[in-house]
Amino acid sequence: MAGEAQRVIEQFWNVQDAGDYTKLAALFAEDALLEDPIWGRYEGREAILGFMTTMVAEMSTRKIHFTVDEICGDHHTAWARWTMHSPEGARGGVGIYKVTGGQLTYYRDYMDTPAESE
Repeated sequence: MAGEAQRVIEQFWNVQDAGDYTKLAALFAEDALLEDPIWGRYEGREAILGFMTTMVAEMSTRKIHFTVDEICGDHHTAWARWTMHSPEGARGGVGIYKVTGGQLTYYRDYMDTPAESE
């Protein structure tokens, strides 16, 4: 049975699918930590909002969007398997999430290595 963490991450992906990543910041706790394998580490909701603002511009410019393939979680942790789609092709990845009190406190993405043709 899905727990609080899974419900928060399902909400996260619904917001992300709409394309305005800045709206994701409200899902993070004030002292949350986000670690992105390409863009780096962001501590605190304000820093995460700055990162999400950058992502709106970058994803639009690069014509990249993500789709979620699977989400699973309990009351405290969740993971999501996703696919990144770009003009160069698709690449898979996984996000891991920790949720406390209905807010994200930790988020880290892991991406598959690029195909040789990329």
